[in-house]
Formats: sequence, C-alpha cells, structure tokens
Amino acid sequence: MNGTAQDFLTRCFALGDTIALLLRNERIAKTQQRIVPLERALAPRYRGWLAHENHYGTNIYVAANPLLSGSRKRTKDCIASIRHLYIDIDVNGETRLAALRASELVPEPNVIVSTSVGKYQVLWRVEDFDFYTQEMTLKLLAMAFHGDISCTDCNRVLRIPGFKNCKYDPAQLATVEYLSDATYQPDDFHLYVLREACMIPPIPQQPIRRDMQTNSEHDWAWVSRELAHGKDAVKLTQELASRRSDKPNPTYYAQRTVDMASARLWLMEGTSIADLIAMLESRRQPEIPAALCSARAREIAATAQRMIARNKVA
Repeated sequence: MNGTAQDFLTRCFALGDTIALLLRNERIAKTQQRIVPLERALAPRYRGWLAHENHYGTNIYVAANPLLSGSRKRTKDCIASIRHLYIDIDVNGETRLAALRASELVPEPNVIVSTSVGKYQVLWRVEDFDFYTQEMTLKLLAMAFHGDISCTDCNRVLRIPGFKNCKYDPAQLATVEYLSDATYQPDDFHLYVLREACMIPPIPQQPIRRDMQTNSEHDWAWVSRELAHGKDAVKLTQELASRRSDKPNPTYYAQRTVDMASARLWLMEGTSIADLIAMLESRRQPEIPAALCSARAREIAATAQRMIARNKVA
C-alpha cells in the first residue's frame, strides 16, 4: 500500500476501528474479503500484500463504514456506526461534479476520489446519522445529482485511491482530492425539499411483526394480481391510497407499491429496462416533478431487478 492509500484510510477511519477490505480480480473471477482492525491494514506487511494483489490485477475496496468488533461479515447488521455519506457519479462526471460542488443542498465534500477518467466517488464525513436516515439521504443525493441509485446501502464498498483501477486496460490510477476536515450532521444536508417533492414518508414508528403476513404484504399480493389482470395502474393507485389511509403518506405508498409491482411484472414479461423506465416516467409525470421523475423510475427499475435476482437465488 502506498502513501496515498494509507493516508486515505487514516483520514476515513480511527485507530481501533474494524474495517472491511474487498479484493476483486475480474480477470480470474476471484473475490476475497478481509475484516481486520485498521492497525493491521496499515502494517507494512499487509500494505505490501495489498500492493502485490493490485499489481496483478486485483481491485481494492474498503467498506465506507466501520464494522462491529468481531464481525465476520459485511452485512448491515455488522455496521458499527455511520461514518460517511457518498455518491457514485459515473456519467457526465465533470458536469455533475461541478453542479454538486456549486449546490447549496449539500455542504462541501470531504473527499473526492477520481476512480477513472470522468468517474468520481464523493464522500462526506458524518456523525449522528442512523441507518434509515443515511440510506434515505443517499437515495436523495443520487436523485439530486444523478448518481448511481443502486449505490445507497450502508455496507457499500468504495475504491481506495492510490491503487490502480484494473477494470481498464491499461489500468488507471485512482486519485484523491481532500476539500474539508469538517464532520457533518443531518441538518447540514438540505435535501428535505427533494424528500417532500418525492413524497418520501417519515421514519416508521411501529416495529413490523414477522409472525404473520403484514397489511403491506397483502397489498402487494392484491396489487400484483390486479395488474396481471389488466387493471389500470392510476385507478389502482387511487384505490390503494384510499384503502391505506392509515399510512403516513398514503399517496406515496400507493404509487410506490403499484410501480414496484408493475416494474417486476414488466421485467418478468421481458420488457427492457429502458422501456420500463420510460413507462414509469410517463405514468407519473402528471403527479411527480419532472426533474425527479426520471431518477425515481431508474431507482424502481433497479430495485425490481434486484428483487427478481434474489428470488432466483432463493
């Protein structure tokens, strides 16, 4: 590990933290995960091993948040605390990064990692975020600045600068720029305007019982059947919102449920992602601000894809 990578890890984590390193070599289809104390990752011998792996085509990543001591996996349940917010910008990188840096919706980023030409990972160091607030903020960041909407999990891994990005031939060195030493809190991110525009509901107050089928599961099954039988989606949305007036935001809930079920049905029928997104946009343009409608449609399409993939694995 070179000085750039060592400095990045030292800035992002504290001594005593447990971190997750992910090593992925796509050429030989080999993935390794190492969960170690920060001190071990910074030791000369360990740094040398990472550099050796990278030299021979392995991409090196680190989980954005520290893990609980003794963790053996990188699941959400193993996250010790929320340390960072982040956004992946992979398309029109220069323009979108400039818009982000000029925006009053977010504070100045702490770190910008250039993962390859025109592609960036932007990080903010944060505190006092719970898991729900972090993941909701990540979704809003992706919507606001056209980031990768699928990169919004608290156990997300990030490319470590100072190592080569081996997805390209020749490999490209990931570089880093440090802009701020501040630590931000939820109130520093002024994304509530987008939250209201997207009609995202507040944090649920009641725990969900898993010993019986929930009302939401009944709703999902009913909506899926109605759509399969050709019922109009807009009328179905209105009916579901009326039935579920107990929800904090019945309209959001109904739109989300109907559109997720539609996306799943369309994908299973062989509809392309591009056509699926276009149909969702067309359906909701009269109800949702145009600037956010496309991002919302892309997020629903990606979520439906993951849902189908999980069912196939199961």
